[in-house]
Amino acid sequence: MSSQPKPPRTGLLYRLYQQRLRREIVDARVPHHVAVIVDGNRRWAKQRLQERASFGHRAGARKVPEFLGWCENAGVKVVTLYLLSADNLGARGSDELKDLFGIIGELATELARNPEWRVQHVGSCDGLAPELAESLAAAEERTRGNTGLHVNLAVGYGGRSEIAAAVRSVIEAHQEAGGTLENLAETLTPDKIGEHLWTRGQADPDLVIRTSGEQRISDFMIWQSAHSEFYFVEALYPDLREVDFLRAIRDYSSRQRRLGG
Repeated sequence: MSSQPKPPRTGLLYRLYQQRLRREIVDARVPHHVAVIVDGNRRWAKQRLQERASFGHRAGARKVPEFLGWCENAGVKVVTLYLLSADNLGARGSDELKDLFGIIGELATELARNPEWRVQHVGSCDGLAPELAESLAAAEERTRGNTGLHVNLAVGYGGRSEIAAAVRSVIEAHQEAGGTLENLAETLTPDKIGEHLWTRGQADPDLVIRTSGEQRISDFMIWQSAHSEFYFVEALYPDLREVDFLRAIRDYSSRQRRLGG
């Protein structure tokens, strides 16, 4: 006996469920900053018997503007998308990386066309194709004055690398200011290191979402997420639905956050 089909996304039952979820979200507790570990694109391609992982990466890229629209409608102000880790640069094949560089570059250019959103590259350009680095820089420059949704694209990103770079930056600034080795330790405070992270000036993520059912953070924002709430979604990123996102926001808004406890 075949299983009953699920209601279509645009069907009446789906819309009613969306409305119910929105009513259950506590507006005053909507996260200011949502960080997302975009995961499952390659598995999505394999499930569809596609040999090239780029098939899944393109599907994931098509989902991003839609996802950002959900965030904007929910009242989220900052979104960080983990698109390419520093570890991936050494672990992925050259053909896949080449495709991925092009897809991310096109995505950055597309997002920069939004007249409200501000796009920022979060990560290192080491190991990135020059064309991708240029696309990220151009998107950042084009949207610098925008005051709407702030979109961080974590590309060539690694949490441990970020912390190491921040510490080096603190030491360099200390030396340039004439500081000595003897008083360097006084400079290396959590607040000072935070001022030199790639996300400096931004609030830490309130909520970190990971798709694809994996329950690990994969070197993502390990400094900034020290007090974040986590939510894991079974759906592969290209299959993510607005109701999945709304469930995450509802869950977050119902939690009693106990920082450090």
